[in-house]
Amino acid sequence: MKLAAHYNKASIIITLSVLIIGGLIYYYAIRYIATNQLDRDLTEEIDEVKDYINLHGQLPKQVDFDEDQTNFTPTNLKTIPRRFFDTTYYNDKEKRAEAGRAVEGIITFNKINYKVTISESKESTEYLIQLVLLITVLLVVILLTVLFITNRLILKGLWKPFYKLLLQLQAFDISNQAEMTINQTKVDEFNELNTVIQQMTKKAKTDFQYVKSFTENASHEMMTPLAVVTSKLDTLIQDEGLNAKQLTQITNIYSYINRLSRLNQSLLLLVKIDNNLIKDEELIDLKVALLDKIQQFNELIQGKNLKLTTHFEDKSIYVSKYLVDILLNNLFSNAIKHNYEGGVIDIELMYNELIIKNTGEKLPLMHENLFARFYKGKQSEGTGLGLTLVKNICDHYKYRLSYHYFNDKHEMIISF
Repeated sequence: MKLAAHYNKASIIITLSVLIIGGLIYYYAIRYIATNQLDRDLTEEIDEVKDYINLHGQLPKQVDFDEDQTNFTPTNLKTIPRRFFDTTYYNDKEKRAEAGRAVEGIITFNKINYKVTISESKESTEYLIQLVLLITVLLVVILLTVLFITNRLILKGLWKPFYKLLLQLQAFDISNQAEMTINQTKVDEFNELNTVIQQMTKKAKTDFQYVKSFTENASHEMMTPLAVVTSKLDTLIQDEGLNAKQLTQITNIYSYINRLSRLNQSLLLLVKIDNNLIKDEELIDLKVALLDKIQQFNELIQGKNLKLTTHFEDKSIYVSKYLVDILLNNLFSNAIKHNYEGGVIDIELMYNELIIKNTGEKLPLMHENLFARFYKGKQSEGTGLGLTLVKNICDHYKYRLSYHYFNDKHEMIISF
C-alpha cells in the first residue's frame, strides 16, 4: 500500500470516528434539550390547569387545552412527586398512536385530591431530531467525500517530487559518471532529502571508482608475479636433476600457485558481477551451451565412470556468454567432483527450469551456508567461491537458485 493510501486511510478513519462520536453527542444533546423543553411545556400546562380551576371553579375539559390530553383520577394521596415520563399519545385527528411525553402531579378541587396526568405528542420533536440527524449524516458523507478527493489531489501533487526522486534512484547506475540531477521543490523536507541523496550518490560513485581501480590494479599486480612464479616452476619441473622429494614439493607449490590464481580471478569476477560491469549480453541457446559443456567435461565424466542422462527442451536466454560459461563450468565441476565412482548425473532443461542432479555424499548439504563465500565441504580442495559465483550470476539476471536433497541425489535448480 502506498504512503498516500496509508495517509488517506488513517485520515478517513480518524475523521469518521470523530464525526460519529460528535454526531452521537450532538444527537443526544438535541434530544435532551427537546425533552427538557417538553417538560417545561408540561409544567406550564399543570399551572394552567390550576389557574383554570381557580378561575372557573370546575375541572377543565379536554377541548380547553388544545391537543393536550388531560386525565383526572381521584386519589387518597395528599402529595405526589411531580414526575415526567415517556408514554403513548393517541392522535384523534390522525387516528393513530404516537410517541408522547407526560407529566404527573396532584391538585385539589372541592376538598378532593386528584392525580392529574397531562400528555402531549412528541411527533414534532422526533421529526425535528430525525431531520437534524439526517442533515448531520449528509454533512458527514459530504465532508468525507470532499476530504478523500482533496487528499488525493493535494497528496498527488505534494508527493510528486518524492516519486520523481524514487524513479531517479531506481535508474541510478553507480558506474555512470554523470551526477544525478535533482530539482528543487517548495517542501523543505524534500529539499533536504534531495541534498542528502545527492551527496550519498556522489560518495558512492567515488568509492566505487576507488574500489574498482584498487581491484583491477591489485588483480593485475598479483597476476604478474604469479605468472612469473608459475613460469619459474615450469622450468624447475623440467629439470632432470631433481629428486622425487624436490619434484613433489615443487608440484605442491605449483598447485597452490594455480589455486591462488583461480582465487584471484574469482574474486575479481565477483566484484565485476556485483557492480554490473559485465554487459556483453546476447541471446544464448542454452540447449546448445549445455551440449557443448557436456562435450568439454566428457573426459572427466568417463574417468569416474559416471552415468549421464539428459532431457533437453528448447530454451534461449539473453545473458552474457562469459557468465553462462562460468555458471555451467561450476555446476558441472561440482556435479563431477563431489560424485563417487560409477555415480549418476541427471541434467534436465525445461522452459522455466534447469535442474542438475548428482549422486554423492548421502547427506544433505548445509543449506544456510551453501552459497556463502569460502564455504566448502571437508573434502573440497576448491576456492569455496564456485557456488557463490553461481548464486551471484543468478541474482544478477533475477533467476532463482535453489538446492534440494531428494532420493539420494543433490539437486541444483535454476528457475528462470
